[in-house]
Amino acid sequence: MKFADAHLPGRREILAGLLALPAGPVLAAPRVAVPPRQPVVTVLGDSITAGLGVRPGEAMPARLQAVLAARGLNVQVRAAGRNGDTSAGGLARLEAALGGDTAVCVVALGGNDLLQGLRPEATRANLRAILTRLRERRIPAAIAGINAPALLGADYARRFNAVYTDLARDFAAPLLPNLLAGVRGSRRYMQSDGIHPNAEGARVIAANLTPVVVQALARATQVAAR
Repeated sequence: MKFADAHLPGRREILAGLLALPAGPVLAAPRVAVPPRQPVVTVLGDSITAGLGVRPGEAMPARLQAVLAARGLNVQVRAAGRNGDTSAGGLARLEAALGGDTAVCVVALGGNDLLQGLRPEATRANLRAILTRLRERRIPAAIAGINAPALLGADYARRFNAVYTDLARDFAAPLLPNLLAGVRGSRRYMQSDGIHPNAEGARVIAANLTPVVVQALARATQVAAR
């Protein structure tokens, strides 16, 4: 017995029937709690920040993160150091170093300016440009200076050292006047080149730097709340 094709529903009729069915309840996707992001502390520096001569976990930025964690501060310290960088080099790569997530920037430049005998006025101009850009981006800064020894000449040392104190005042930035305080000149804390800290020296530097970073983090919290 043959049935007429007209009695069989086609594809169009089947799809139309399905589309005409009442829609069921739409279930909302479950909400997943997203953990808060860690504030990023970027340390813009030279070979001391880069950890020349020590393992990454023993370099100053890693030591700094450990000290901050011991104080209950859950932050990520980003090492943005480059061997041989002067203040001009730091200025040239500032934006790339900061990225879009930096909450605080530690400016730890000038050691190579000093080693190369660059004019303090040039160092001042470069650091001022860095700090100005940070202020424009509403990123609190902490400054880590380098003391020029008097053997380079009393006038030169005075002009160079004043760069950091003047800029800290002008930008209301917390200041560690001498990044190598308690380390430079010590065989216990310095590598054989007499320029770079060893692992223990990096620990001392991180401990000295911590209070100014804590101040800058407090300012970052205030800025974020505005």
